[in-house]
Amino acid sequence: MTLLNHRAEGPSSAPPLLLGPSLGTSYALWDAVAPELSISHRVVRWDLPGHGGSAAGLITAGATVGDLAGLVLALADSLGIERFAYAGVSLGGAVGLHLAVHHPQRLSSLAVICSSAHFNGTGPWEERAALVRREGLAGLAENADARWFAGDFTVPRLVRDHRDADPEAYAACCDALAAFDLRDRLPEIAVPALLIAGREDPATPPAHLREIADAVPGATLVELPGASHLAPAQCPEAVLTALRAHFVQGASRGMAVRREVLGDAHVDRAQDRQTPFTARFQDFISRYAWGEIWTDPTLSRRERSMITLTALVAHGHYDELALHVRAARRNGLTPEEIGAVLLQTAVYCGVPAANSAFATAQRVLAEEDGTP
Repeated sequence: MTLLNHRAEGPSSAPPLLLGPSLGTSYALWDAVAPELSISHRVVRWDLPGHGGSAAGLITAGATVGDLAGLVLALADSLGIERFAYAGVSLGGAVGLHLAVHHPQRLSSLAVICSSAHFNGTGPWEERAALVRREGLAGLAENADARWFAGDFTVPRLVRDHRDADPEAYAACCDALAAFDLRDRLPEIAVPALLIAGREDPATPPAHLREIADAVPGATLVELPGASHLAPAQCPEAVLTALRAHFVQGASRGMAVRREVLGDAHVDRAQDRQTPFTARFQDFISRYAWGEIWTDPTLSRRERSMITLTALVAHGHYDELALHVRAARRNGLTPEEIGAVLLQTAVYCGVPAANSAFATAQRVLAEEDGTP
């Protein structure tokens, strides 16, 4: 059997994650995101029929999203993948919704990006399919940037892939979009679902993603400022942060531990100050420091606090030391025990460092006790 063209990245033993493309693009849509996701997952991104390296004959006129979902399942089966996480953009997102409704046993979680449970009726897609069958894709490709990206941003590789797609296969994908409407089935979706909307998206505006989020039990909605229809290409870091938080369990577990140790007020302030520039660092801290190290049961939180205090004194990080003196109190250390830790640092880190540490700790403990 002929399979969808695909690219696999990441360890074969890692949890599988399949990535679906938008109409007119290839798996290059995920170029800025997939390598990062492959650190924690076995990432498999695939091409639509007649797009990229996939054979045009895999789809014919009158095709449905269900037909495309069947091709994705055949690809997964060929790779020995029984159950997988899935993320898709636009038509690729519709494939994910179909899988969640009709093949829920195959999905572990779902992310739907710049997509919809319906694509504004049959008329526009029937017209586009007829246009492409009659005139080819050159005209549509000329206007791709306006449909796909906000501002002056472009990705020449994706525009070229649009122009080079097979017209009959592209038109058959339009047929699938014309017939797609899962609005009445959305409440049946039981897998964890993330919806990502681009606020500048003219094709599937945020209202389409809100409609899904409102109907799918427990769904999460993220709206990205400055993102248009192909958000993974235009805003890869923001998309990556959202997908990691959804697919990597350590992120949510780490955030819970982070709040327990450092307190809600500190974490809320850190979140409020987060920008696109710092988002990946905040995600790193939540996943690795808090989601993996602080959750390791080999050491107790009391022991981790003592180690952390010592390390901060050794490197002279006194602002961070103040934060972790408060954390040590939450983790059960008494002022006397904190003092004993700092006294030991005088031997191994130096008296001047310990002197500054005692001053910092004394101020924090006085604030904690309410003494002047």
